[in-house]
Amino acid sequence: MREGFYFDLHVHSLYSKDSLLKPDEIIKISESKGIDAIAITDHNTIFGGLKAKSIVQDSVMVIVGSEIKTDFGDLIGLFLNEEIKSRVFLDVVDEIKEQDGIVVLPHPYRRKRFPTIEMLKNVNVIEGINGRTSDELNSKAQSLAKKLNIPSVAGSDSHFSFELGNLINCIRVSYCEEEELRKQILSNNSIFYYKKNSLLARKSCIFSSYLLKKIHIF
Repeated sequence: MREGFYFDLHVHSLYSKDSLLKPDEIIKISESKGIDAIAITDHNTIFGGLKAKSIVQDSVMVIVGSEIKTDFGDLIGLFLNEEIKSRVFLDVVDEIKEQDGIVVLPHPYRRKRFPTIEMLKNVNVIEGINGRTSDELNSKAQSLAKKLNIPSVAGSDSHFSFELGNLINCIRVSYCEEEELRKQILSNNSIFYYKKNSLLARKSCIFSSYLLKKIHIF
């Protein structure tokens, strides 16, 4: 029997428009892969997370989140209960924190405009490893987290079923409530990562781009 609590903090549902995964499918797949908690972080909306959270089940903890496009690249808000309205980096940070949420800087080096150091000091967590990012850029992200003394986490950035569980965090406890998980994320306590499949990551990125152009959810 394995030891630890496993969680993925960067998952997309069909409400991101570049994914095919329904919220109930995400929960079922996560359960089958032994994932204890997932954050659904759809692009610019918390709707997917709310839908998943409303499903009655006791196998997988659902964290409501969103990946918001800002003037300085994406930011992720975790533990949200309202939509983030702004698209200005520091204003988005404020909106997330006003909800007592956690501000995550995903894939730091995949953005056209890089935030200043002063702006980055407002971030709670840096995504040190992203499942759709090269090893080189992930290494730079981890170095940035160490330089700024900011906790780092992993995110699969999954848009498809085969990506779930390819990259995951673990804390060495057998059970974790939501508030305790929040504390563990912020303290970076005994969190480690599984290695992603780089070939699958590249292929899934290409397919997501295709879906974004071809599929209209609403």
